[in-house]
Amino acid sequence: MIIFPAIDLRAGKVVRLVEGDPDRQTTFGDDPVAAAARWISEGAQWLHVVNLDGAFDQSSANLAVLEAICRLGTPVQFGGGLRTGEAVAQAFEAGAARVVIGTVAIQNPPFVGHLIRTYGDIAVAAALDARDGKVTTRGWQVTSSITPVQAGTALKAHGLRYALYTDVGRDGGLQGADVLGTASLATETGLQVIASGGVSTVEDLQQLARCPGVCGAVIGMALYTGRLSLGQALQAANGA
Repeated sequence: MIIFPAIDLRAGKVVRLVEGDPDRQTTFGDDPVAAAARWISEGAQWLHVVNLDGAFDQSSANLAVLEAICRLGTPVQFGGGLRTGEAVAQAFEAGAARVVIGTVAIQNPPFVGHLIRTYGDIAVAAALDARDGKVTTRGWQVTSSITPVQAGTALKAHGLRYALYTDVGRDGGLQGADVLGTASLATETGLQVIASGGVSTVEDLQQLARCPGVCGAVIGMALYTGRLSLGQALQAANGA
């Protein structure tokens, strides 16, 4: 199971939001590249970078930040506001190894199929973020009427292989991962699922690592607050 240290970008800073609320923000630094270098030095094999400005439909210089992080040489999974083919192409041109499509994946599954045919199924993931069991979009500000399993099933029919599942109510709160929801999504859809939201203990990671179809975990607040070290997370992901 791959551990993805999260680097959430807002106005050029490294931040964490609680439950995706822009008014509940903690800033952890003003040098995202230094944050990326830290996680790489501690053993990260992938990074998870999110353009929160893009998710909230705000302009930013985060594409240049992405490019600088990618130059460090570790694969980057990048999402946030990727709602057009042009935006996706720019992310890949900046060096992203995988893009995460959120809002438009829910609104237009065939578009995800087009991206997969263009870039390959390893390079494209869909964000199946949920609040109270329903998928959310537009930076978690809009709640749809469908479940992550329904959305994942529809997207798998268009060739989707990887999904990022976030329980929005747990994100940034250090409340523990939604292990059951993550495992159920993988089992019921056949997708390879990356867990996110609330991952904060070795036990969370050990449980996730035992779930068939769960291939990764994104960790943010727990790493930045020191609740969990990256070394501990990597060991837990490997079954230690």
